[in-house]
Amino acid sequence: MRLTQGAFSFLPDLTDAQITAQVQYCLDHHWSVSLEYTDDPHPRNTYWEMWGPPMFDLIDTSVFIEQLAACRAAWPGHYIRVAAFDSTKGWESVRTSFIVQRPAVEVSFRVERRNGPGRSISYSLRANPAKTLDG
Repeated sequence: MRLTQGAFSFLPDLTDAQITAQVQYCLDHHWSVSLEYTDDPHPRNTYWEMWGPPMFDLIDTSVFIEQLAACRAAWPGHYIRVAAFDSTKGWESVRTSFIVQRPAVEVSFRVERRNGPGRSISYSLRANPAKTLDG
């Protein structure tokens, strides 16, 4: 099971050329990009570690690709994602984010439902045993 967070999560992994094109799109719209990584992909873990400060003044995608390569080298078994922040008035939030690296083994989650007194229902997320990407 693949982690499905952010844009493009149901598609095959993006190539570096496709990542470059998406980062260029962000720069063309004057969005600041940043790299984030984690080994805890739980859906409620929205605060991933940042790889350096956000690239507010980035104008060349080659610098971004260099930073991505350095992040991949430092964190080979982690998830890495790109986040693009729009600082224009009325938005001032992340406009897009997408995963650019996955570990060889991904953890999947299942929802457990419990019936309680008075017909109350509660749900919890549990991690399934880790499986490799190919099954």
